[in-house]
Amino acid sequence: MNKRLRFAQDLVPLVLSSEKVSTWRLWDDKDLSVDDVVDFIEYGTDKHFATGKLTKVIEKPLGELTEQDKQGHEKFESDEEMYKTYTKYYGRTADKETLVKLIWFELVK
Repeated sequence: MNKRLRFAQDLVPLVLSSEKVSTWRLWDDKDLSVDDVVDFIEYGTDKHFATGKLTKVIEKPLGELTEQDKQGHEKFESDEEMYKTYTKYYGRTADKETLVKLIWFELVK
């Protein structure tokens, strides 16, 4: 069985159009790595909407993200907004010290 990544409903069209080609995961419990083939699941409906192959994976603290790291990912108005968003997603406090796994992917037909 493939590993699974969940995406918020508003991000599904961005993934499917290849506008969004990266995702960030905090506290990765799936041991995601390059060449993994992963099922993409819509959060809330648990509907499978795509399959992706992981092409690049980097881990670093949120506070050290560069503009290059952020390409292909949805934008945040500020670092504070980013921390609040991830705190809400995970139910744990995210800040500049929190490790994030940056994951780039391509859709598999």
